[in-house]
Amino acid sequence: MEEKKEHENHEHSHKKNLTNKIRENPWMLATILLAILCLILLVFAFTGNFTGNSISAQAAGEYLVNFYSDKGISGLELENVGVEGEFYAINASYQGETIPFYVTKTGYFVGNSLISIVPVQASTTEVSKSDKPTAELYIWSYCPYGVTALAPFADVAKLLGSFADFKVYLYYAGHGDFEEQQNKIQACIQESEPEKYWDYAKTFASDIYTKCSGDKACDLKESTALMKTLGIDSAKVLSCVNTDGEKLLEEHSQAAQDAGVQGSPTLIINGAQASVARTAEAYKGAVCSAFNDVPSVCSQTLDSTGSTASGNC
Repeated sequence: MEEKKEHENHEHSHKKNLTNKIRENPWMLATILLAILCLILLVFAFTGNFTGNSISAQAAGEYLVNFYSDKGISGLELENVGVEGEFYAINASYQGETIPFYVTKTGYFVGNSLISIVPVQASTTEVSKSDKPTAELYIWSYCPYGVTALAPFADVAKLLGSFADFKVYLYYAGHGDFEEQQNKIQACIQESEPEKYWDYAKTFASDIYTKCSGDKACDLKESTALMKTLGIDSAKVLSCVNTDGEKLLEEHSQAAQDAGVQGSPTLIINGAQASVARTAEAYKGAVCSAFNDVPSVCSQTLDSTGSTASGNC
């Protein structure tokens, strides 16, 4: 009798602890619900009730993180994405714990209902088509979110530059004079030697940004050295900075206002804002969807492991 009572007390204590954990960590409850719903939804998946365009595994993971960030839940970080039947099995860390999620291959999150996590403007049906699309990225040069977009955008520009028009608009300097200086440098390189700009942009993002943020002298020194390394006429660019820099930035700022840009980064394709994962593969897919006749190079696979950052400056 005592043993039975002790066992019941233990069970009660275990359930109480579990309840407290769930109250403290609502993700645990979500995980339990997801597991149950996943089993139910598998029935529908195999009967073909999920329709729409498939997204990549990496895009699904990044859309999920962005979805929660937009809901005000920050700190969720993508760990890995696998495939389980008709679902992407996504592991993400939150407050030191790994949380499993399930997303359909057409971009629906399995929660207490099926919720699309794919931004509306990421759909290929939302991007108008043309013979030679325009792809514009609006950033502040030292905005951390803008920098995470700049490098993958440069990769796509290098791949598709013969088929589409690419441009980066440095439309604001919210961090100080060092950022204004870099904005002018990048604007002037695009004016004087646009074919070499993309290599500059990638190296700026990987090297100069982390080294010189907040330091105007460092920014000038490292930018000049990089231009020389890439065969860019640094004297011509810096002369442009001094003579035409203000005018160029005013033009970039006006373009951002005309386009309704609200934050760095903003991607605009054929005049419409497009919200896609900040990876080279996702950007490539968005631009390639805007062609009347898709060039064969669109079949090349680019890096899809970029940052999952979803915020903006």
